[in-house]
Amino acid sequence: MSVDNTPHRGKPASDELVPSRYALRIGEIDVLVISDGVLPLPFATMATNVEPAVRTAWLDNLFLPDKFDWALNVIVVRSGGRTILVDSGLGKEFSGFPRAGQLALRLEAAGIDLADLTDVVLTHLHMDHIGGLLGDGIRERLRPDLRIHVAAAEVNFWAAPDFSRTTMPSPIPDVLRATAQRFLKEYHSLLRPFEEEHEVAAGVVVRRTGGHTPGHSVVRLASGGERLTFAGDAVFPVSFEHPEWHNGFEHDPEASVNVRIRLFRELSATRELLVATHLSFPSVGRVAVDGDAFRFVPASWDY
Repeated sequence: MSVDNTPHRGKPASDELVPSRYALRIGEIDVLVISDGVLPLPFATMATNVEPAVRTAWLDNLFLPDKFDWALNVIVVRSGGRTILVDSGLGKEFSGFPRAGQLALRLEAAGIDLADLTDVVLTHLHMDHIGGLLGDGIRERLRPDLRIHVAAAEVNFWAAPDFSRTTMPSPIPDVLRATAQRFLKEYHSLLRPFEEEHEVAAGVVVRRTGGHTPGHSVVRLASGGERLTFAGDAVFPVSFEHPEWHNGFEHDPEASVNVRIRLFRELSATRELLVATHLSFPSVGRVAVDGDAFRFVPASWDY
């Protein structure tokens, strides 16, 4: 992947004091982790089946307030002549999140034009994963032959979503519904739904897991004996120590727990790299077994 790491006069990201992209290679596959920014969320929403005192103790142990900034990570993958964006972040369509929605600017700063993208893979259709494609002028800059890969179960679900098992504050469910339905209407002709698993490019496979949403999916990269999994919202910062804690955005909390534990066991066995949407940027690391739970082991930065 050709990544321009030098600052450019006048470019919006040139004066940022912290890095917002991190490049690595998985065999012959180029990967770029990009931060879409952060969004503030109350921790209670991330651990809905836990007593407040238990939540507070976990937060205090990490010196975190009850409401803190959750990372928003996406990846760009280049393999077999295809350039693939996995998720698109929040975008600028929603008020109250001034530090999120940075993807378009940070792609530009990295020397990647929206017209370079041949494919988009969506782990699911929550607004912080599709909003980056809904901004003014975005659709017009994309290739007319762009392929958007998303699980068929996800497309079907958002036609009439059921929020009965979620625990989200109002008006989030209504915003999620309206955003997903708008996205499906605007991008209908570009969608390439798959059932359970689909190879997007050489060594790039998207696989439906369900749980978080009915069509939630992860992306597995494999090349030259190396592997990486982009886990989307199957994983949150608290999930390693407490995979049994429910997230208020999960449409099937029990299934989500099973997905997490199964994924952690796979990753600890293969020792492959993990990247996830809401782990602190760049979120590159591995999973280790830690007694009856798990532990995230951040990879050393290669610079």
